Order: sequence, then structure tokens, then C-alpha cells
Amino acid sequence: GVLGSGDFARSLAVRLVCSGFKVVVGSRNPKRKASLFPAAAEVTFQAEAVKKADVIFVAIFREHYSTLCDLADVLVGKILVDVSNNTEINHHKESNAEYLASLFPACTVVKGFNVVSAWTLQSGARDGNKQVLICSNNQEAKRTVAEIAQIMGFTPVDMGCMSSACEIENIPLRLLPAWKIPIFLALGLFLCFFTYNLIRQVIHPYIREQKNKLYKIPIEVVNTTLPCVSYVMLSLVYLPGVLAACSQLYYGTKYRRFPDWLDQWLQHRKQMGLLSFFCAALHAVYSLCLPMRRSHRYLLIETAVKQAVEKKMTIWVEEEVWRMEIYISVGIIALGLLSLLAITSLPSIANSLNWREFSFIQ
Repeated sequence: GVLGSGDFARSLAVRLVCSGFKVVVGSRNPKRKASLFPAAAEVTFQAEAVKKADVIFVAIFREHYSTLCDLADVLVGKILVDVSNNTEINHHKESNAEYLASLFPACTVVKGFNVVSAWTLQSGARDGNKQVLICSNNQEAKRTVAEIAQIMGFTPVDMGCMSSACEIENIPLRLLPAWKIPIFLALGLFLCFFTYNLIRQVIHPYIREQKNKLYKIPIEVVNTTLPCVSYVMLSLVYLPGVLAACSQLYYGTKYRRFPDWLDQWLQHRKQMGLLSFFCAALHAVYSLCLPMRRSHRYLLIETAVKQAVEKKMTIWVEEEVWRMEIYISVGIIALGLLSLLAITSLPSIANSLNWREFSFIQ
């Protein structure tokens, strides 16, 4: 059974029907909502839907839970699956699932499917996150919902008793929790290197020679800054591993816990590496755009005019040509190797590699 007629309820009904379940949908306006659901799903009033189903997905907002109180007698002994989320982290003192359980003490409440999007439900487990986090105080009810998730093509993960519901409900609301420290670190490095390059390439020539080179700020200064951030971030990926190895050698054991700062550092290595690749890729794009600038064309014309005035037939310098060719060639190879590291760090790729293959690439 599915109570509700929103986007998530419709996607859930579609996925359940495609997985071979007999689905009955409870709505306050069944005639108006029937066309939104698959033909194989029966759309009726909430009271009728509750009578016909043993497992009921409650796909309505927390604020509307009280409207189900009239169905309390019919809901006795049913398994209620709470799929709701909040708009803010820890918005209420108790989780939505615990609140639902307090309203219907004669029912068994299971928290689940809230970390799966409506899009993933419609597309199936082949697209999006495959994990379905489940928690409840009743083991049998958890097992029942886990079996439903497996048949639907998802991977159920037992998160324990109902006290875990609050943590599960906070998961969809978190914005890149593992990326905050690496992003702030990358931004800090960028500001430091940008300030240094700004002083060196723009402010210093203006003070010493009265040359206005402000035009360099959007492209050249940024392009000089990006590789600096990239290689420092890459070094910060491998440095904590060296420090961890030194710590283990110093104490003569690998079972001693690392300090908290080193432990946190080790856990953020993947994000730092991907940010390093991001900066390197931006550097490559900026470098390709350098000859497209109007200032570059003016400098070429100016050089050509000077060469004509001085009647020089050629300004070819073999050493500088070779230096630039080798410089760009090595840069392309370095970006290619960094791309390989970045791709193999993605979970979908890393999971297909064994430890020896991953170590070899590293």
C-alpha cells in the first residue's frame, strides 16, 4: 500500500508494480489522481487502501500524519514504512519515524527509502544510489522491508533500531559533508597563490615601471595560480600516508590509533586528489585560451611591427622553441596521469579494481 499521491508516491508505485508487487494507492481524491498512477495499481480512498495492504508506505509530509488518526483502528498490526524527509537538519526534536510511531503505537514503523530519489525509483536501481537505509525496533518488520527493497533491485542496509532514524533523515539534507575541509583548503591555497601572482605580475610592474597590466588578472594570473594549487593539493594527498607510515614505524605497531588531525587528513585524501585534478583541468583549458585573447594578438602585431622596423628576417630561437615543446609535452602527460588517478578514485571504478590493480595505478 502507498498513502499519498505526490511525485515520490507515484514513482514508488511505478517501481513496485514493475517489481511484481500488487499495489493499492490511498488518496483523498482517487478519481482525480488515478490517471497519474500505472494502470496496474489500484487507486482508492485511504481507508480502503489500508484495509487491503499489510505493508504501507507513508508518502505524506509529517504535518499531515495526524490526518491518518481516523484510520488508527484499521492500521493495527500493519507495517508502516516512513519515507519522509525534513527541510532542515534536526528540525524537530524527534525523527519523523519516531513521531509516526508515537501516533500509532499499535503499528510497527520502519524508516526507509528516504535516501532514494523519485528519479532513482522510476529509473530503477541501475541509475542513482542503490542503497536503501532501514531502521526499526522490530527485526521481522525490517526483514520484510529489506526483502521488498531487494526485489525492487536495491541494496538494503540495516542501520539498527529506531534511534537511527534521525541520522538517516539528516543524510539527504547534508551538502557535501566530506568536501567542506578540502574545498576550504583549496580556496585558501588559491587566495594565497593568487595574491602572490597578482603582486608579482600586476602590482610590482605598475609600481616599478608604471606599466598597467590589469588585463592579466582574469586569465593569466588565474592560470598561473591553478597549477600551484593543483600540485600542492596533490602533495597533500600522499603526505599523510607518509606521516602515518612514520608513526607506525616510530611506535612499532600498526594498531595504535592515529591522532585525530592525521585521521581526518587521511579520510579526505580522495576529495583533495579530485580537487587537484579539477584545478589541473582548468589550468589546461585556460592555457588553451591564452592565444585567443585580444591582448595576445596585439602583442603579436607589436612584435611583428618591431621586427619589420628593425629589418629582422627571423626571431627564431632554437633553445626556447625546444623548451616550450618539451614543457607542453610533459604537461600533457602529467595531466593524463592525473586523469587516470582521478578516474580510478571514483567509487564505481575503484570497486571494479582489486587491491593490486589499485596499488599499481597509484
